[in-house]
Amino acid sequence: MDYRAEIIDTGNPRQKSASIIINAPAEVIFDLLANPAMHAVIDGSKSVQSVLKAPTRLSLESRFSMNMKIGVRYRITNLVVEFEEGKVIAWRHLGRWVWRYELREIAPTQTLVIESFDATSSPFQLWLRWRKAYPFVQIAIAKSLVRLKKYLEER
Repeated sequence: MDYRAEIIDTGNPRQKSASIIINAPAEVIFDLLANPAMHAVIDGSKSVQSVLKAPTRLSLESRFSMNMKIGVRYRITNLVVEFEEGKVIAWRHLGRWVWRYELREIAPTQTLVIESFDATSSPFQLWLRWRKAYPFVQIAIAKSLVRLKKYLEER
């Protein structure tokens, strides 16, 4: 099947978002997103390699460390900064950009999922632009949503 995520124009060049409809209940999707061990499975950027240290399920103010690779291997520690069970989960790291998932139930077994990258408050704007992070992230978000949909609908 050919799945596609829809790019959302946020009106802010430092915020990138996309959405997709997934044929699964919001709580099932949320449970997957709240499990750091699943992040490498759904990551469209292919930068998330594995969990280094994390709880089995995230909650507000959870810290979790991941093994990453973008050219070189590195480790990053994230902090959950938003958490509303079944609806919103977001985390950020030292760079102060936020990865956010919002879930909106359409029907009991169908959910709109919006993934966003928000670097509005990041002090590393020059670095983000130099790395061409914004266009890369826009594509990675769409790919992550497609991977999430495929994982949940094809298993």
